[in-house]
Amino acid sequence: MHPPPTSSLRPYFQNKGDIMIKVKDIMTADPITVAPDTEIVQAAKLLLEKRINGVPVVNEAGKLVGILCQSDLIAQQKNIPIPSLFTLLDGFMSLTSLKRLDKEVERIAALTVAHAMTPDPKTVNSDTSIEDVAALMVDKNLHTLPVVDAGELVGIVGKEDVLRTLIAGDEPKSA
Repeated sequence: MHPPPTSSLRPYFQNKGDIMIKVKDIMTADPITVAPDTEIVQAAKLLLEKRINGVPVVNEAGKLVGILCQSDLIAQQKNIPIPSLFTLLDGFMSLTSLKRLDKEVERIAALTVAHAMTPDPKTVNSDTSIEDVAALMVDKNLHTLPVVDAGELVGIVGKEDVLRTLIAGDEPKSA
C-alpha cells in the first residue's frame, strides 16, 4: 500500500483549533546522543535498551556530525559488494566504485560510531510543520530526524512521534 500524497496529509496533522502542529510540539527535547568514538556495540545496546530507532552523533563541541540508526547497524551485516573477477579484469571498475567499495567495507567493519553513522544527516527545525516532516520522512525513507535551531541540536523527532498525532485524543507535548 502506498502512502497518501503529501498534500492529503494536511487534514491528519491539524489539531482541533485548525492550527498546524509543529515539530516543537511533538519532538523529544534533549535527546540521548553518542560521540563519534563510541563503540558500535555500546551504541547498539543503547538503541535497544532505550527502544529508539536512531541517535544523534555529536562531537566534543556538542555539534551534530551525524546520526546512527538501527539501519546503519544492520548494514554492517550485509555482504561486501565485491565486483566479479571478469568485470574487474575487463576494466569496468571505476574510481568512484572503488571509493564506494571502500566506504562499504568501512561501514561493515566499523568498530566506532564514526564509521557506521550517516554523516551530515537531514535535519528539521522546531518550527517545521508536521506535514513537512511527514513528507520528508516518506520521500527520503527516514525514520528519525534531528531537530536543529540556530546550529544547535535541540531535539529529535521520529516516525512514532508523527504517528502519535494521528491518534484521536492524543494531545501534542507542550513546548
